[in-house]
Amino acid sequence: MKELFDTISNDSATLITKKYSTSFSIAVGLLAPSIRQAIYNIYGFVRVADEIVDSFEGYPQEELLNRFEEEYTYALKNGISTNPVIHAFQKTVKEYNIDHALVQAFLRSMRADLSKQIYTNQQEMEDYIYGSADVVGLMCLKVFVNGDTEEYERLKKSAMSLGSAFQKVNFLRDLKQDYDHLNRTYFPNIDPANLSTEDKNKIVKEIKEDFKAAYVGIQKLPKEARFGVYVAYKYYVQLLKKVDKTPAEVLMEKRIRVSNSLKTYLLFESYISYNFKIA
Repeated sequence: MKELFDTISNDSATLITKKYSTSFSIAVGLLAPSIRQAIYNIYGFVRVADEIVDSFEGYPQEELLNRFEEEYTYALKNGISTNPVIHAFQKTVKEYNIDHALVQAFLRSMRADLSKQIYTNQQEMEDYIYGSADVVGLMCLKVFVNGDTEEYERLKKSAMSLGSAFQKVNFLRDLKQDYDHLNRTYFPNIDPANLSTEDKNKIVKEIKEDFKAAYVGIQKLPKEARFGVYVAYKYYVQLLKKVDKTPAEVLMEKRIRVSNSLKTYLLFESYISYNFKIA
């Protein structure tokens, strides 16, 4: 009967992914079946932790995050958790030899969201991005290379660049939400309420450089992962293009999105360009 619980745990992580992020779900669905579930399991874990610090207002968020981390530590030691999401994640951590330090770095950044609201210098922001995004990309990379240490080290820098690019795009598109509702400002020396065109252009240029570095690594990924990651990359590049075309003052008025019809087009366009460029 333990196998049934394993299945239910995997299903829980999959459901969380599909309900919280249609775009990421599409990309994961394009990965090889052999690695797809492991990525769902990683996303399920990081999504729940993120929800604790971002959405559970009015509840004891710090206590909930402490209990979440304690349950993960217990599961890692004993190989089981009664929390299906944590149970699925710890199985993936062990199967692919994911470094516990990556998980610790992620949880540190989640914990920072409970107390830190303004990032005053570049290093503070980079440390937060490393823990909140880069390490998630590195966890996924461990799965993509099937735990191969040599391949992991070869692709590590590019994976971090992709994670950084994704997170910075999220910061820009969520500028209003983070500032108005969570009182957070991630970009140092920038006042979101008075974001200038110069400020926005500087950030966009930095993100484009991250994407350029990331693309080099995407080309070298194992075929089981390459197309799915490429589609996620194309989606975020398109999102950045929309942000780039949006006046700075408008970014504080609405959240920038990619329509479902455009997502469908991007999927088709990605398939064509993938087969002719990087396959």
